[in-house]
Amino acid sequence: MTKALRLSPHELAEQQQSGRVTIIDVREPMEFVGGHIPGSRNIPLAQVGKVALPEGPLVLVCQSGARSERGLASLRNRGQHGGLADLEGGLLAWQAAALPLEKRKGAPLPLMRQVQISAGALVLIGVVLSQTEAPGWIWLSGFVGAGLMFAGISGFCGMARLLALLPWNRVAV
Repeated sequence: MTKALRLSPHELAEQQQSGRVTIIDVREPMEFVGGHIPGSRNIPLAQVGKVALPEGPLVLVCQSGARSERGLASLRNRGQHGGLADLEGGLLAWQAAALPLEKRKGAPLPLMRQVQISAGALVLIGVVLSQTEAPGWIWLSGFVGAGLMFAGISGFCGMARLLALLPWNRVAV
């Protein structure tokens, strides 16, 4: 590997098996403990350019390939050009290729599933209370719907940020 490139899941598995690469997972620690490529190291994207990276060829990995691609661009901008690659399609492609994942026992649910559960519960509570207690409770459902729409448009999910602060979502790798 002399230049930045994208490896297929099977190409990465082959290179990992031969010991030729170090896999850096650039997702957040909570995502990492929920499932990662065995033997990979977790260095969140925000830290990639700030910490010492292992010597030799590196392959960056994330959920879908977008963050690892940004990580490659960041490393190239800092002058590191040789021996860089990322996993094409990210862990989604790795799983689709039926390659193994390692998960920490007792890892929290993925944050977006927590958002879906919480938002669904709040909408349901708003509807039920508006029918049994007072019609004004329907605004709870409307507020949650507006928040989800804002999150979809802007890319900022306040509920996810709040849920990430809860104790069960703080993990150390």
